[in-house]
Amino acid sequence: MKQDSFKEFVLEQLAGMENVACRAMFGGFGLYHHDHFFGILHKGRLFFKTNVHTRPGYEEYGMKPFQPSENQILKNYYEVPPDILEDRDAAILWAKISAHISLASSD
Repeated sequence: MKQDSFKEFVLEQLAGMENVACRAMFGGFGLYHHDHFFGILHKGRLFFKTNVHTRPGYEEYGMKPFQPSENQILKNYYEVPPDILEDRDAAILWAKISAHISLASSD
């Protein structure tokens, strides 16, 4: 799936979540909720911000942290499982949790 079509798919899946914005960044896109950065679209994959409480849910699905280059890993952003992304209600729930984490960490 091309980057732009994947971006459109993700935005469609999250359409039920108010105040989501998508901005180009570093060859991908950042997802924002009320101007708080909570997600990354990069090379046809979606990553949400996690914390010590939510990360195990991603790991249970076998998902890995965002690795934009061989030498860099962002351990707070984990790939969203395809099963979750395909389920609109689940995708919105996980996105809201991630956005809440982002909001809480910016205080």
